[in-house]
Amino acid sequence: MKFAQTASAIIMGVDAHIIDVEAHLADGLVGTSITGLADTSVSEARDRVRAAVATTGYPWPQQRITVGLSPAWLPKRGSALDLAIALAVLAADGKVDSRRLHRTVVVGELGLDGTVRAVRGVLPTTMAAKRWGFLSVIVPISNAAEAALVPDIEVIAVGSLGHALRMLGVACANGVETAADHAFDEVHVARKDLADVRGQDAAKFALEVAAAGGHHLALLGPPGVGKTLLAERLPTILPPLEQDAALEVTAVQSIISDRPVTLQSAPPFAAPHHGSSPAALIGGGAVGSPRVGLITAAHRGVLFLDEAPEFAVNALEALRQPLESGSIAIARSGFAVVLPARFQLVIAANPCPCGLAFDARGRCTCTPSQRRGYLGRISGPLMDRIDVRTILEAPSAADVALGSTAEPESSADVAARVAHARDRQRRRLEGTPWRTNAEVPGPVLRKRWQLPNATRDRFNSAMRTYGGASVRGMDRTLRMAWTCADLAGHAAPTPDDLNVALQLRDAGGRWTA
Repeated sequence: MKFAQTASAIIMGVDAHIIDVEAHLADGLVGTSITGLADTSVSEARDRVRAAVATTGYPWPQQRITVGLSPAWLPKRGSALDLAIALAVLAADGKVDSRRLHRTVVVGELGLDGTVRAVRGVLPTTMAAKRWGFLSVIVPISNAAEAALVPDIEVIAVGSLGHALRMLGVACANGVETAADHAFDEVHVARKDLADVRGQDAAKFALEVAAAGGHHLALLGPPGVGKTLLAERLPTILPPLEQDAALEVTAVQSIISDRPVTLQSAPPFAAPHHGSSPAALIGGGAVGSPRVGLITAAHRGVLFLDEAPEFAVNALEALRQPLESGSIAIARSGFAVVLPARFQLVIAANPCPCGLAFDARGRCTCTPSQRRGYLGRISGPLMDRIDVRTILEAPSAADVALGSTAEPESSADVAARVAHARDRQRRRLEGTPWRTNAEVPGPVLRKRWQLPNATRDRFNSAMRTYGGASVRGMDRTLRMAWTCADLAGHAAPTPDDLNVALQLRDAGGRWTA
């Protein structure tokens, strides 16, 4: 009897789970079986591994080979276990010193020629390996840069099975030491800048407040006034991600991207089509294979829903819980995962189906019931969770005149003010789990950071005026008041800061959803 063991990992949601890979060789009917709730792609690994071992110059053991993947209750899927299975079988056959595999996590897909191909999720795998006390990881060369983002763990990058054997002290002449060929076309994206948007000063200020405090934003206006332009430029005024947040975002990108990733310091931006299903937005999938949704892809960044009333109502309503908690819990018969989803929501909508409800010349052809029904697709509870609401009018002729010498503010100018406001929040929230005003729970905000007397009296008066305001709406108004104070450089919100927050929250009473 021959036996060897190593470790690998699989991805469930956005987390890596360490898997014990055991190989057992015994006399009996020649064959290879893989146990441990393996799906088709894992079961097919025996054919890929056999071909790769033969190409590398080693005979396949003519014995009864059993590969066990533990824990057995956890569904296994994908090809990242290939290299670990190959090394475990060769170690059980005496070709590799099994002690060299101790406290090492191995991931990589094997080609039939023995090359080690890139896999998804190497960064969360390396993070899990460090968390569980492993000393090293063996990864494809293409994934070495993202594995190296995790400090204090040895990264062994290999280009082929033969290369991996040499790194483990085996004299193997075969196997390349370079990455498998992948043809990735360079993507050149024109840099977006707020200076591209003419006019819309009020909407730009609303965008600045949203960026400064991490608030959700709603844009209402006729077609062509700049709603999409503004939303797409929100990431350009957001501060770069802090180290911990950058690692979180990079780990998510490592799972959803086919390209090798580097540290992502810019906030991500996701803009799904309005035909997206609830599962595409929040995640889910079939039994045993949870898929990451777009709200997780936008974690620590911006989720933009253009033409929001055109989305399915159940897709919009699925956003309510993650907007509050910053995560989404998905349970199916085969799995239960919690995915991160702390994103900044921006929605854009026309005021009616034809988009001309605000037209001064009365060209709108929609009936009052059509207008109410259109914006009514964005429910009151969802709108209550959106802090900043602004109405966009058509820009004036002077704003869009050709040859105008007036140059709008650039993203860099606005980003500097946003960074200053974020720095004030960072100092005020130091020692707490929150990073922005939008994250602070209402009860904590009211008790720990009380308003000056004049501002408090103005707030109480406003709440009596807006008698229908929810407690959530009151809390969100308070958070925006603190953000306005941070932008103005005030130690605490003044009555003027509160007035600005009330105006941004109410949108002049013109948002009827």
